[in-house]
Amino acid sequence: MPEIKNEAISAILKELSKYLQGKENALKLSLIAFFSRGHLLIEDLPGLGKTTLAIGIARALGLTFGRIQCTSDLLPTDITGLSIFNKAKGEFEFRKGPIFSNIVLVDEINRATPKTQSALLEAMGEKQVTIEETTYKLARPFFVIATQNPIEHYGTFPLPESQLDRFMMKIGIGYPNRKAEMDIIRGGSRREELYSLKPFLNSEDCVNIQDSIRKNVFISEKILDYSLNIIEATRTSKHLIAGVSTRGALALAHTARAHAFFDGRDYVIPEDIKALAEFTIPHRVLFKEEFDADTKREIIRSLLEKIPTPL
Repeated sequence: MPEIKNEAISAILKELSKYLQGKENALKLSLIAFFSRGHLLIEDLPGLGKTTLAIGIARALGLTFGRIQCTSDLLPTDITGLSIFNKAKGEFEFRKGPIFSNIVLVDEINRATPKTQSALLEAMGEKQVTIEETTYKLARPFFVIATQNPIEHYGTFPLPESQLDRFMMKIGIGYPNRKAEMDIIRGGSRREELYSLKPFLNSEDCVNIQDSIRKNVFISEKILDYSLNIIEATRTSKHLIAGVSTRGALALAHTARAHAFFDGRDYVIPEDIKALAEFTIPHRVLFKEEFDADTKREIIRSLLEKIPTPL
């Protein structure tokens, strides 16, 4: 992805890159998902820095952090919280679960049962949870980073299409390059240092930036038409059973706005759409055959190449 020109975002990325060597692209994409008011699904192998990335973003943005380790016996109340009887007061008190944090890392989401996954679905889609007929609003901003292992399938519950569609973007982290990995091995893990990282922003700043991107970054009719041509191409592709939904079309537009903002612009250009298509589209479509993540992205790129770019 191109160099970040927005000063505040650039400073955050520069600092976090000290703790996540070789992960600059994943950091940029994660922040794009966050400032687009979306949620992020990371599919990659263990030990590549997914947890460090989530903690780092929370610390740099001055936000609260919660973690949910998914297992088959995880209950919905382990995520949302539950009412506990207080003997001293003689009444029930609601104790909030980790979902009430600003940034929530849901580790190995596909190990949770469908019933537990559905508790996440409401939170991600509605930004609220309902406990015993009482609705509780979640924090703002609210950002879920969910992870899953692409290789291990035993004891897992694949995410349904309805839940996959809730994730604005899906990315991988990948192995660091040789130099970055040498530096990591030489210096050791720096995750503990992240807890003393001085925040660059606070929750109010983050919400203001999110709102500004939605309201002030302009998408022309020509660019909207171009993005819809891409969406419609997924619905008629010979490789796909089902194309992108309207929610997916919105995700492409929202992330393109954030990409433009990161580049120091208040308007979207075709390159913004192209840069985000391969991270907002593949997990939303149904392929006729089983493909790995790289092949899926390549199919989406081939669709993009066939669509005329507006001048």
